[in-house]
Amino acid sequence: MATPATETSRPGMSVGPTSEFSLFFRVRPGEGEALRTALRDLQDTPGYRPGDYGMAITTIHEARFVLFDDDTRLAFVTSFDGPWDAYMEDFFTSGPTLALFDVIFRHAEGYDGLPDRAALKAFVLGAQQTAAAYARNYGGTTKEIRKSRRVNAAFQQVLDHPDAEDALAHPALRPLLDEAAD
Repeated sequence: MATPATETSRPGMSVGPTSEFSLFFRVRPGEGEALRTALRDLQDTPGYRPGDYGMAITTIHEARFVLFDDDTRLAFVTSFDGPWDAYMEDFFTSGPTLALFDVIFRHAEGYDGLPDRAALKAFVLGAQQTAAAYARNYGGTTKEIRKSRRVNAAFQQVLDHPDAEDALAHPALRPLLDEAAD
């Protein structure tokens, strides 16, 4: 069940350890095409290319930018693990991410660069809207999900090993094998 953030926990709704975060900006007049180009460039940056799974802020589940209203508005929508303040600290201290987002946000009205954390937080909070509803189709933090993928890959290697049949015959492994059969 999603819960709204409290005043002390900051913006967004949460489901378990994960919170949603939605920002809406007005694009500076005449800069829609330049912003679209900056977003394409971001999409081609290591860690942000489809399938890379290596964003600098490792607590992010996903992030998307959406241009709408004839490229006059920009939405940034994401979900992340942990408290909002920690997410903002990660954002502000991850040099590559900060530089990439600077290239994008310079096309948004009200953006004057990132001189300090207070300016960044004020800019972000000025654009933030808490979702009216938020749901997730899976549990777990990004750290847990990455670990489960590694464990699954290792288990697949065990299954492929020539001596696996004898080792996996132990009754204690039956629940694991039943789950793997899905």
